[in-house]
Amino acid sequence: MKVAIGCDHGGIELKRQIVRQLEHDQVQVLDLGCDASESVDYPLFARAVCATVLNGEADFGILLCGTGIGMSMVANRFKGIRAALCHELFTARMSREHNDANVLCLGARVVGPGLALEMVKTWLSTGFGGGRHLRRIEMF
Repeated sequence: MKVAIGCDHGGIELKRQIVRQLEHDQVQVLDLGCDASESVDYPLFARAVCATVLNGEADFGILLCGTGIGMSMVANRFKGIRAALCHELFTARMSREHNDANVLCLGARVVGPGLALEMVKTWLSTGFGGGRHLRRIEMF
């Protein structure tokens, strides 16, 4: 499995922790930045991660900013991206099982690192249920 990850300055510390955990779990990571705490424009990183998912270079994407809201808004503008802003384990699991989300958005100032790491594990290990859910996804 290959995961593209990106963040703005608000998500850099959480991104580093997630990258470490993914690499520990033998997940191939494409870290698309940012790499410093100076203020940056989050749409640039959302675009890079979404492009990487859409062109097949990565199976999934993870985007982080302070709240996750900006990243999810940008990501969902790309046809073929189903980005889910999640704040707990249930929505992380359901975004994959029912919505076949291919990008997970997290708010580094909203979700603590322990929960965020569990959410990433849950999200990546949950399969898409298909069936009636596929029919609904095909509607958009």
